[in-house]
Amino acid sequence: MSLYGSKELIDSVRTVRKNTILIAEDIPEKDYSYRPTPDCRSVAEALVHIAISPRADRFLHEDQHVSTLEGFNFGELIEKSVAEEKRPRSKSQIVELLRSESERWCQWVNSLPESFLSEQVRQPGGASKSRFEMLIGTKEHEMHHRAQLVVIERLLGIVPHLTRNRQAARKASTSVPA
Repeated sequence: MSLYGSKELIDSVRTVRKNTILIAEDIPEKDYSYRPTPDCRSVAEALVHIAISPRADRFLHEDQHVSTLEGFNFGELIEKSVAEEKRPRSKSQIVELLRSESERWCQWVNSLPESFLSEQVRQPGGASKSRFEMLIGTKEHEMHHRAQLVVIERLLGIVPHLTRNRQAARKASTSVPA
C-alpha cells in the first residue's frame, strides 16, 4: 500500500505553487525590489528563486544522475541561480515563470518510474535518501521561502490571502442567522 506517491506530491506541489502565485499577485510590482534587510533577496529575487530552484532536481537526478552528493560542487548551481535571480523581469514575467516552471517540474516528475524514484542517493555525511524523498524536499524548500514572503507581505502592510480567506469564512459563519 502506498499512501503518498508521485501523484500526491504533484497535487501538493501544484497547491503550494498556486498559493505562491497568489502571494506574487498580491504584492504590488513597485514592491518587488523590497528587501527586509540589505543582505536578503528582494521580493522579485525570492520569487525567481522559488520558480527556478526545481531545475536543480532535473540537473541532479536526470542530467547528472548522481548517486552521491558527497563532494558535489553546489557552487556552480548556486552561481547560476543567483544570476537568474538578478536578471531583471517584470511582475507578469515572474508570475508566468512561476507557472511554467512548476508545470514543467510536475510533468517531469509524473514521467518518472517508481524504480527511479526509489533509488538511493548518498547525502553528505553518509546517510542516504531516495530520489523521491529529495523531490519532497523541493516542495519543502518552496514552503520555507513562501513563509518568508508572507512575513514580507505583513511588513508591506498586506494581509496575506490565506488570512483574508480565514477572516471571510469566520465572518460568514457568524453572520448566518441561527
